[in-house]
Amino acid sequence: MATFLYKLGRFSFRRRHFVALLWIALLTLAGVGAASAPAAGSSSFSIPGVEAQKAFDLLEQRFPGSSADGATARVVFKAPDGEKMTDAAHKATVEKTVKELGDGSEVTSVTDPYTTNAVSKDGTVAYASVRYEVSSVELKDSSKEALETTADKARDAGLTVEMGGDALQAEPDQAATGEIIGLALAAVVLVVTLGSLVAAGLPLLTAIIGVGIGVSTITALASALDLGDTTSTLALMIGLAVGIDYALFIVSRYRVELAEGRSREEAVGRATGTAGSAVVFAGLTVVIALAGLSVVGVPMLTKMGLAAAGTVVVSVLIALTMIPALLGYAGRKVKPAGQKGKRFGRRTTEDTAEDTAAAAAAKPNMGARWASFVVRRPVAVLLLGVVGLGAIALPATQLELGLPDDGSQSTSTTQRRAYDLLSEGFGPGFNGPLMVVVDAKDSADPQAAATAVSDEVKGLKDVVTVTPATFNKAGDTAMITVIPDSKPSSTDTEDLVHAIRDAGTGVTADTDAEVLVTGATAMNIDFSQKLTDALIPYLALVVGLAFLLLIVVFRSILVPLKAALGFLLSVLAALGAVVAVFQWGWLASLIGVEETGPIMSMMPIFMVGVVFGLAMDYEVFLVTRMREAYVHGESPSQAVVTGFKYSARVVAAAAVIMMAVFAGFIGSGESMIKMIGFGLAIAVFFDAFVVRMAIVPAVLALLGKKAWWLPKWLDRALPNVDVEGEGLRTPADAKDADPDEDRELVRA
Repeated sequence: MATFLYKLGRFSFRRRHFVALLWIALLTLAGVGAASAPAAGSSSFSIPGVEAQKAFDLLEQRFPGSSADGATARVVFKAPDGEKMTDAAHKATVEKTVKELGDGSEVTSVTDPYTTNAVSKDGTVAYASVRYEVSSVELKDSSKEALETTADKARDAGLTVEMGGDALQAEPDQAATGEIIGLALAAVVLVVTLGSLVAAGLPLLTAIIGVGIGVSTITALASALDLGDTTSTLALMIGLAVGIDYALFIVSRYRVELAEGRSREEAVGRATGTAGSAVVFAGLTVVIALAGLSVVGVPMLTKMGLAAAGTVVVSVLIALTMIPALLGYAGRKVKPAGQKGKRFGRRTTEDTAEDTAAAAAAKPNMGARWASFVVRRPVAVLLLGVVGLGAIALPATQLELGLPDDGSQSTSTTQRRAYDLLSEGFGPGFNGPLMVVVDAKDSADPQAAATAVSDEVKGLKDVVTVTPATFNKAGDTAMITVIPDSKPSSTDTEDLVHAIRDAGTGVTADTDAEVLVTGATAMNIDFSQKLTDALIPYLALVVGLAFLLLIVVFRSILVPLKAALGFLLSVLAALGAVVAVFQWGWLASLIGVEETGPIMSMMPIFMVGVVFGLAMDYEVFLVTRMREAYVHGESPSQAVVTGFKYSARVVAAAAVIMMAVFAGFIGSGESMIKMIGFGLAIAVFFDAFVVRMAIVPAVLALLGKKAWWLPKWLDRALPNVDVEGEGLRTPADAKDADPDEDRELVRA
């Protein structure tokens, strides 16, 4: 592989005009396609195989036109202090508001609180329910504006009016501010790492082009493939992350090759052949992790994963071709590693190589000094790293999963204020009603079956209200609304859902009527359970495939095993930190967490996918340089130091960039986005700076030559991908290698 990529790098360098025009043409084509394609609709959110989804599908069949998945809104009214909603003036205002709400073009029904008994016992709070014929993501802006305008009129009449439900659900926050902050910090880190504005601009430019092609292609195909308008979110985040990482690694290796006295074309070829090989395999691990999301069985996650994986493939191809082309354009503006002297002075490559070699001989860099320290004290470093991460991971044993509701939003939002008003007037469970569906098509007496279900549910713990059954026109299916005593995200409500389902099993045996529990709360519970059940198979698939891939890359059994175990440790520690902050409330005020509660159900599997891909990036970048040094004749300990000498700075820079990008999302007002930003930022920190920078060199130092052991039969069976660039060595390189060399750096 190194030889092929070496030729590809030199070709791209020489034919830079062709390569640059090709990528610009692809970007233009994707942009035109995105601009001319139909607007992305909503990708229907469905969870095949769970009871709540089955009940929704049944309601669509048995109650045609009811829009079971249509958007809903609750307009909550509160009377001024000392007054009641039953006062004549307030009643007239509410009735006028209800009439105006019913005039909406997408509205199917509006309830009057005075005819549906939707006034609290103390008379201070009332609410009207609005149902729309389309889902929240399909709801027109005009309908949302009409809802807000009508509420403002009621406020002008002296009432407190807040709105809940999903009709006013904000469009997914693309976190443009976070991305801008992340890019700005990335630019600073790149300038410090690469030493010039031009060199720093190359990774940013190629990452933006890669993300532009990927996201534009997703937008262009969104309508045809039912991708939905949220599919590009993950592709944008990951594409930007890996695009910068991969380009940074190749540019850094190019500068090292220049410092060793090679011509620019030769340096580009060698950088693409060696660092490019690491990029290919690092990209493959990310693709495996993202495409593996399809095993969860949730179409939305499958589409997001595949779209992001496609964007990663584009990022890899751009790094391998466009970076060499842009380096050709940059010429002498990209300086060799370690070059010193006047900023605007011109120096020959030979002068630079001599200066760099002299500087390296005089003083090892920080990465080499740290690696030397770890090599001398591997046991202490290993124990400190493992015990520290293990302690941080302990809160993960108390992990509770759920999905955010209006109660987890900021108190500055109308949704949260409506949630609080309903809890105040009707109890916390009123915000998460359960819908019990009785399929009595095969029952001899549907009415008796529905009555039996109601009686069973009324006798359960944590039930406040059970409404009378509502039948469809055929009289074979009934809906019963159950109001719990606990809030939607509580474990008590989850226990109630399971209790209703258990009670329904007995009713089914007696009446032949199937009992199903659905509603937003039940759907969230089923979704969380489905993701929990899929986590172990997903881990096995992703880690297993990556383990096999890394065996090919490193030609070792223990190195991939160590990489996988280190990743699991960093993910568990990150989950522990998330639980401590967002579930337990530790230091929550520092990052603006106003409401603690269950961890978002997608968080564990999302972290596994994203962090695994980035962790294997750092593993491949760092350890391939060690493997390269070992294959070229250095001792195991010296190979560790050499790997850090050339790669630690790059890996640290890449990690800081990723942390900056993810941390930019912590400032979001959406609790879900805030949690994702914090979780990914802390996970990258643990994996890059504790696992890869401390635990990895300590383990390799303890293993010595055993780290690179591979059974002979397996060595013969595996393809030789030559990630180390052995095929690129010249006779002079081979002559310089000394397998018994024990450098002063390790003994220092």
